[in-house]
Amino acid sequence: MMEETILKDQALSLAEKNMLAYFETHDVKYLTEDAVFRNMNTGETYTGRAEIGGMLHYFYHVLFDATAELVNYIVTEDKAMVEGRVKGKHIGDFPGIPATNKDVDFPICVTYFLQDGLIREGHIYTLNDVLMRQLGVMS
Repeated sequence: MMEETILKDQALSLAEKNMLAYFETHDVKYLTEDAVFRNMNTGETYTGRAEIGGMLHYFYHVLFDATAELVNYIVTEDKAMVEGRVKGKHIGDFPGIPATNKDVDFPICVTYFLQDGLIREGHIYTLNDVLMRQLGVMS
């Protein structure tokens, strides 16, 4: 059994500081240069700061005009988990779903693997059924 140690030292302080700053800004400077993000709903993979930054920009500023609201988080020296809510307006097209301009508020959870206080990998989980109901696609 793997045992997690929640540290109260400088390594945790850096990891926690960086995670909170990243969640607020989505600035790719908090990612390792070769970071990988995976959308666990779609299977899409994004590699490197530029590609991940492009995906985040598209999600929060093209597909939605939205922000992420922090609900809960856990940070250790080498792992983190964030629970949040995406709140905003649907302004861009999904494949087969034109922009609705409807307000959205749906849960998001991301697990992170950290290296030297930076994000090395992220696994993104969203409740798409909640989102689709809000867009009027599902009942």
